[in-house]
Amino acid sequence: MTVALEHVLAKAGLRVDPTEFLELVEEAARRLSPANPDPADYFSADQREALTDVGLDLTPRRPDEVDSRARAVAAQAVLRDSALTVAAAAEAVGVDTSRIRHRLAAGRLAGWKDRGGWRLPAWQFAPSGVLPGLEAVLAAVPDDQPPLVVAAFMTTPQPDLRIDEEPATPRQWLLAGGSPTRVAALASALGTPA
Repeated sequence: MTVALEHVLAKAGLRVDPTEFLELVEEAARRLSPANPDPADYFSADQREALTDVGLDLTPRRPDEVDSRARAVAAQAVLRDSALTVAAAAEAVGVDTSRIRHRLAAGRLAGWKDRGGWRLPAWQFAPSGVLPGLEAVLAAVPDDQPPLVVAAFMTTPQPDLRIDEEPATPRQWLLAGGSPTRVAALASALGTPA
């Protein structure tokens, strides 16, 4: 298992010890909802009736079903493992650590406080520093959106952003010189029903 996990981590470009990575996965799993939640418990009787009337299945997960939380746990672990410290971000951007903290406080960089200090998702950095147009995009992201949602948005191809007729991720779009206004418009809708 460890050799296979080492291979997967290396292939993904994640420089982390497999044991440490598994600890990140375990920690992310603990932060999620209970292991076997009953979906019906989250709704009132009237809400349950309305939801089942439109065809929503509120039965608990069967023991043989794949746990839908697994993908979220893996994504959270990768996000945390690939995130930069303030010092690493300062080095990547070529500024002092105080400037990175100032940008975090002003919402010009995304990050979260973790054990040992701030962590900044790697998707927002480019080879030449900060992702072009990042400030405009972050300003448009609703305040209630967690880092994992923003990371998923920035790294998932969007049909409205095309490079050579192919859907591009917002990150790819911005790196290619695309308008940050288009990405900001999409980002502003995060968390709203489709």
